[in-house]
Amino acid sequence: MSLLSTLQQLQEFDTALLANTVGYIDAAPVHEFYMGGSIASVTPTLGPTVGVAMTCEVDSSSPGNVADWEPYYEQVREMEKSGVPIVWVAKCVGSRPDHECVLGDGMAKILHSAGCVGIVTDGGVRDIEGLITVPFAAYSKGRTIHHTAVRFPRINIPIQIGGITVNPGDIIHANIGGVIKLPRKNLEKLPALAVEMKAFESDVHRVWRETGVTLDQKRKWVAELLAKSSFGKPPPG
Repeated sequence: MSLLSTLQQLQEFDTALLANTVGYIDAAPVHEFYMGGSIASVTPTLGPTVGVAMTCEVDSSSPGNVADWEPYYEQVREMEKSGVPIVWVAKCVGSRPDHECVLGDGMAKILHSAGCVGIVTDGGVRDIEGLITVPFAAYSKGRTIHHTAVRFPRINIPIQIGGITVNPGDIIHANIGGVIKLPRKNLEKLPALAVEMKAFESDVHRVWRETGVTLDQKRKWVAELLAKSSFGKPPPG
């Protein structure tokens, strides 16, 4: 299965469902793959959003900045050649974090035309109503109305964002619930396993909703359901 085909299939699933699935099948510590709640969808009618991470540092808040857009244009050219959906992951490094405004609907149109499906940033964005019409998904700390001259100190490097490390080439999945990165090791297996997880969770939720049944009996039934599934045991940790 091609990477593009896998990413297209993963777009059909809720991000929380995939996070639960990864927790059962991958040995990576859970805290290493989900971002904190401060980075959230501001375009909740769009998504899920899935793509390959392209990373950068951006300063859109420091007084006295000298604009430098060339690294950004370099990344847009890379997006055009990639052949897969890209999620642009932007780490803010300016001196006034609350004033960072990384993107509006003008940049979103350029990025979208190059194959970028959304942005994840620990700064702000603007023109949200315009982003929705592009359509271009945004996961950020909220709205910020304006910015100073914008520069991009570094591109295509590992960044710390949302409490995790994102490397260029990581697979990002996000929706109204939050942002995660998916391990490439089990990526091709993930769509089929997510289908099974969805059915498993549905069965478990029916058990939890039962009235007139003791908690101990419910736990026994859930353990039996788990034993019959491909997951076989509770998630690590």
